[in-house]
Amino acid sequence: MSHSPSVEDSWEVLALDIGGGTQDLLLWSPERTMENSIQCVLPSPTVMVAREIERITEQQKPLFIDGLLMGGGASSKAVRRHLKAGYPVASQTKAARTLHDNLEYVQALGVIITEDLPPGSASVTFSDIREKAWRVFFGAFGLNRPRHFLVAVQDHGYSPVESNRKFRFDHWRAFLETEQPLESLLLQEIPAYLTRMRAVQETWPQALVMDTGAAAILGALEHEGLTDRPPAQCLVVNIGNEHTLAAWLVEGALKGVFEHHTFFLDREKLLAHLEAFVLGRISNQQIFEDKGHGCLNLAPAQSFPSTLLVTGPRRAMLAGARAVMAAPHGNMMLSGCFGLLRAFQWRKGLRAKVKT
Repeated sequence: MSHSPSVEDSWEVLALDIGGGTQDLLLWSPERTMENSIQCVLPSPTVMVAREIERITEQQKPLFIDGLLMGGGASSKAVRRHLKAGYPVASQTKAARTLHDNLEYVQALGVIITEDLPPGSASVTFSDIREKAWRVFFGAFGLNRPRHFLVAVQDHGYSPVESNRKFRFDHWRAFLETEQPLESLLLQEIPAYLTRMRAVQETWPQALVMDTGAAAILGALEHEGLTDRPPAQCLVVNIGNEHTLAAWLVEGALKGVFEHHTFFLDREKLLAHLEAFVLGRISNQQIFEDKGHGCLNLAPAQSFPSTLLVTGPRRAMLAGARAVMAAPHGNMMLSGCFGLLRAFQWRKGLRAKVKT
């Protein structure tokens, strides 16, 4: 991944991969080795927000949510628990879409939509990018503010009526049909329907943003030895805290995508699904009806591939299953960050598209 630095390369890159449980950080410069780059695993913003809401619930106070659309999960569950405990919740419009794209649905939950702080309420700010915290972080450790910001989030897309699982997988289907490399999914110009990614740019307008799944897949491919000796066929699986994504790669091209919710899977079920996916024996509708997102394979294999790469915080689910536990640059938890950096270098022409 490294190249010989020159004077104009004297800049730093912040790669931030925001997941359901953690947000993982890489601060990289071409003037430093990867081993000497700053690497951190921190609580995800949705977990941090959930803790703030839980404290307000314990104080038995009304809750007011300001800020922007962000990742749901823990934060959304904390809002629902606050309502269930019998305490009021009000929210600004942008932040309310974290709970659902359809604001009528949000109001039906009991949330009051208002832009102003109701008297007596305790406020919590929704945002995937906690800018004040990052300013403190850089200042506390004497770090210069990076020149380039790369961020990965999972964006289901704006879907107020249709299932956001279906909407998200339709987006994957459309991308597969373009035959573009995964690296091209690192975006500066973000489509209007990718509302979570656009919310990231409301805080950091200069940020390049990518889907967490694509970033993790690219990062796993940085596993030692693969770049120099890539297999002709490879199945890469990212088992995240919330979602599991599998990418089927043939001769350097993405040919298939499988996506499900991790909490609906166990080892036996996941292995069965992966085999059926690679061989083209399971349909998109079957995965959707199983409460997953979907699957599509444009080039089914004749047999299960010999190379199975696994990454993600829940990767132990496939331990011992003839799988390579990918640890790019020695740090599995930063797979998404390494994928962001790989896509950034490709975008900048610092490396060719790496054959997989």
